[in-house]
Amino acid sequence: MDYQFDFSFLATSWGDILSGVGLTIRMSVLSIALGFAAGAVFAITRVYGRPWAQKTVAWYVDLIRNTPLVIQAFWLFFGLAALHVRVPALTAAVFALVVNVAAYTTEIIRAGIESIPKGQLEAAECLGLKRWRVIWHVILPQAVEKMYPSLISQFVLMMLATSIMSQISAEELTAIGYRIQSETFRGFEIYIVIAVVYLILSWLLRLTMEQGARIAFPRRRRLAAQK
Repeated sequence: MDYQFDFSFLATSWGDILSGVGLTIRMSVLSIALGFAAGAVFAITRVYGRPWAQKTVAWYVDLIRNTPLVIQAFWLFFGLAALHVRVPALTAAVFALVVNVAAYTTEIIRAGIESIPKGQLEAAECLGLKRWRVIWHVILPQAVEKMYPSLISQFVLMMLATSIMSQISAEELTAIGYRIQSETFRGFEIYIVIAVVYLILSWLLRLTMEQGARIAFPRRRRLAAQK
């Protein structure tokens, strides 16, 4: 094997790579925040909503979880364009990611809610608290804490899934890699660099969320202090 590695293109391409990293981070932050909020609402609806609302959420979750993310993004970007509804690539990308991650978050949080003993709900209602206050202050915090490791994994996967949005012309990290490869013909080297950057982003996201858990959940702080 006489292949000669050549990373000299990085001297002139770092600016583009950092631009792609910036867009990947912005897409990830928006998708995580909006997807988590929507998923929490849908999970509560799935457990405590009216029958028609529960069925609607169940259909939505099944539809999204059983179709590829890239098809959902294509439908939002190319499909709506065919109907003369123009959606910018970045908007379509973020919306597709939010819709996708919300469906998975719904099921994760729903499992957490259903794991909370019903006695807690009944005890809180006996104190005169309204149902929505009980859910918001008693049930949901415990459900999120229990399922937080699963949520972290899902959000890391979602961050990696931003690479799919290069297929609809969103100029995130993978799209930048495509462009640099087409200009330099150093595909092996650029994809090594892109893979390393994704590894770093995944590690940083996981570390940030784990530290956030210690702030958001006092019990985790106490357990960490005891170790």
